[in-house]
Amino acid sequence: MVVSQQRDRETDIQFNDNGDQYDMADYHVLSLAEVGGPVTDHGVALKAEDIPWVSKQLWAPDAATKDGKYYLYFPARDKEGIFRIGVAVSDSPAGPFTPDAEPIRGSYSIDPASFVDDDGQAYLYFGGIWGGQLQCWSAEGHFDAAMSGPQEPTGPGVPALLPRAAKLSADMRHFAAPVQQLEIRDPATGALLAADDHARRFFEAAWMHKHRGRYYLSYSTGDTHYLVYAVGDHPLGPFTYAGRILEPVLGWTTHHSIVEFQGRWYLFYHDCELSGGVDHLRSVKMREIVYDDQGRISLAEKQ
Repeated sequence: MVVSQQRDRETDIQFNDNGDQYDMADYHVLSLAEVGGPVTDHGVALKAEDIPWVSKQLWAPDAATKDGKYYLYFPARDKEGIFRIGVAVSDSPAGPFTPDAEPIRGSYSIDPASFVDDDGQAYLYFGGIWGGQLQCWSAEGHFDAAMSGPQEPTGPGVPALLPRAAKLSADMRHFAAPVQQLEIRDPATGALLAADDHARRFFEAAWMHKHRGRYYLSYSTGDTHYLVYAVGDHPLGPFTYAGRILEPVLGWTTHHSIVEFQGRWYLFYHDCELSGGVDHLRSVKMREIVYDDQGRISLAEKQ
């Protein structure tokens, strides 16, 4: 089992809602052969100084494999301070990864998550509000710097901002279709989740996995610190909100992934327990998850 991870480092930047305290400059790859076994750190897989378009802040990445190659998707600020998503390629899951000279055309915001469906079609999911700048982007793809910072839609009945996704090209390095918004709807009313529904609405950290033919979109609610999920019949939705996976942990958000390993399903996430609650110094954790006969997710009992 292989996990790509940004490496948090010490900084004097004080905590703020724009995320400036997250001062990551490289990525490491971790692996383990069995759950509970020793973890190997394979060293630096990619660093900011080797990516021509990047100015700073290599935030949370994800990786995919196809046709014998490994692809690392990562967000970072470009030379104008705008978050874009780049891709780097390797012949090994441990890297090192060689980055493309430019970010993926049409990409923006943060938290890329890749998903390759059973038919071989790959997708990239992304987006995060506040420091992740999603609120700065119009549906037409225009960036408004005045919307930077901890802002999001407000008011009764105003729909929440939605995660984004796009089909990837066969070579895994470009968008093959326009970016789409992923609808997340209330199971009772069918309406889009509201912006002021902070316990359920999307904030960041979209993740896609498939279980028994259904597509599970999970994400972080951000300032309320939950991991939740919605379910649909297509990788691009629409999705119906289905429940909560994880309660708040120590730290800001609980960015995660969900993977199958040796016939069982696991949730990977991070918290700040080992750093004594220092928000920008996080460690990887994992928990087994289980599905009931209706496909609902819950945490397995700790062994």
